[in-house]
Amino acid sequence: MSNNKFLRLLLACGIFFMTGAAFAQQITRFAVIDTARVYQAYFRNSSPVRNYENRKSDYQSEIDSLTKELETLHDQKLEYERNGDSEAAAKAASEISQKTDYIKEYAAAKNAELESLKSSLENNDEFYESLYATIEKIAESGGYSVVMSLQQANAILWYSPSVDITDDVITQLGL
Repeated sequence: MSNNKFLRLLLACGIFFMTGAAFAQQITRFAVIDTARVYQAYFRNSSPVRNYENRKSDYQSEIDSLTKELETLHDQKLEYERNGDSEAAAKAASEISQKTDYIKEYAAAKNAELESLKSSLENNDEFYESLYATIEKIAESGGYSVVMSLQQANAILWYSPSVDITDDVITQLGL
């Protein structure tokens, strides 16, 4: 084989390997995201979550108020017993029993309502659609082929902070 043909073959192989290396480099580019931080930012800043927290606080305030009334009634009952007024003590005991039942029912109903709200927040398809669209946009613009969640990090032994796109996702979601 002549030197000229050998050089052309060598050049063609070099170009082939450089193209292959560039292609391989593009395939192996990955990013990681700390989805727990994204969820925390969403749940801390979203209007539905603030609504949930406000309702939770309102319900707790109401339960605290009812409990305080119950404590006052209990103190009155003890005072009636100390003064020998068994009729008033019995009436107070009956009222205590009724209020205790009411508080239990109220708390159970409100806890069920809060649990339903919490469940709808956790299963918010609109948020997840937005999250995945944002991850896709950032991955494509950043040239990432794969985005891995740090929460499923069984195979991730180490990563460079330069491939962590969590802050970009939080910013683009407006959280």
